[in-house]
Amino acid sequence: MNTFKLILTILQLLSGLAVTVVVLLQSGKSAGLSGAIAGGAETFLSKGKAKSLDAKLAKATKWFAIAFVILTLVLNLI
Repeated sequence: MNTFKLILTILQLLSGLAVTVVVLLQSGKSAGLSGAIAGGAETFLSKGKAKSLDAKLAKATKWFAIAFVILTLVLNLI
């Protein structure tokens, strides 16, 4: 039982770190004035790549957050 709790704690730590890293890798929703000035240089293709990457990162954030919450609940019940 103690080994099981240790494994779940390590998984919770890793999922928490993964959520943090994935959130930091995402681009902001509004770039502000600097984005308006520099944004004119972006091409249509680079915007599409960024949106697909942001979509993948958003999906990864949801899954890691769900794993973190489930692990937290399980560890609290043990």
